[in-house]
Amino acid sequence: MQNVGTISRGIKAPIIKQGDCLVKIVCDSVLEAARTDNFSFYDRDVVAVTEAVVARAQGNYATLAQISEDVRAKTGGGTVGLVFPILSRNRFALILRAIAQGVGKLCVQLSYPADEVGNPLIPGELLEEKNINPYTDSFTEKTFYEVFGHNAHPFTGVDYIKHYKEAGANIEIIISNNITEILKKTKVIINADIHTRARTKSRLCKLGAEKVISLDEILSEPVSGSGYNPQYGLLGSNLATDDSVKLFPRDTQEFVDALSAEMTKRTGKKIEAMVYGDGAFKDPVAGIWELADPMVSPAYTAGLAGTPNEIKLKFAVDNQLKGLSSEAAAEAVKILIKEKADNLTGDMRSQGTTPRRITDLLGSLCDLTSGSGDKGTPIVLIQNYFGNYSD
Repeated sequence: MQNVGTISRGIKAPIIKQGDCLVKIVCDSVLEAARTDNFSFYDRDVVAVTEAVVARAQGNYATLAQISEDVRAKTGGGTVGLVFPILSRNRFALILRAIAQGVGKLCVQLSYPADEVGNPLIPGELLEEKNINPYTDSFTEKTFYEVFGHNAHPFTGVDYIKHYKEAGANIEIIISNNITEILKKTKVIINADIHTRARTKSRLCKLGAEKVISLDEILSEPVSGSGYNPQYGLLGSNLATDDSVKLFPRDTQEFVDALSAEMTKRTGKKIEAMVYGDGAFKDPVAGIWELADPMVSPAYTAGLAGTPNEIKLKFAVDNQLKGLSSEAAAEAVKILIKEKADNLTGDMRSQGTTPRRITDLLGSLCDLTSGSGDKGTPIVLIQNYFGNYSD
């Protein structure tokens, strides 16, 4: 029996620039790591690449002026509402500046006590302390401060109401979870939420909005030579410079297919490939959900599709194998695994296994492995992920 399960290795790479052949760089980096660190390759190994370097190699960038131009063209440039943006200097502050420059007046509606991904505007316990109902109570900037005072983000130390207000002299901020509040200001609206964007847009249209544009519709095509993403627009973008953002990469399926083919050719093993962004996990202390990208993995090879089909070993040991010696239980577990059905959905033996897509699990593992700082490992090699106790 193999004595090591899943292995996740962060692979260092050269500094990647626009126009670089990323497939070659990734393959060279992974194979060089195997040589220096003395490991081998196996069928169903996974090579994953962070979306950031894919977008950089593509040159998928846009300036504030290009974003503003598209916003002006799609909204008419008058009084525009902006609902439910996330609270982020890296993810949204620059986009907010660009949107404000593209309209006459911008009314920004923030949710509370936290944004969509869990960044707190105020501590949640203040709702009970102040006897506030977040489903019905709405505030102006002034009344919000009067009730709750000035609160900084626990990690960044930023007062996001103040920070977002400073993004443009034409910005008015309201704080409410009631989507009808923005309709009192304007009937032309940009909805900036990520994972709930389709529902928000549908609700606004039903409630009488004349025009609703989601972030995935801004820079869905190139504007004055800008980068673009036909599927996600501005969603998944990050701060690049003081005047530009890096967009979520496009044409990612072609990239992973080419990477898989080249890695398979050079190793003699069937290597899977994927692009990953933010992992989908929640900080248990701060309550911040990491997934600010529109999805964990925008592209992956066919062998990574689907969900895990696994037996819960704890359940089997405590029930079917109760009373057996350790040696007998180990052999019985191997038999259970080898004889399991191809689809365990609804089977009690699979109860408690993680009900998520394989790519979401792998992408989250990759994000934790590579980190978001100075580790310098934008490539992750995952091995033996599809193995189990019976191997």
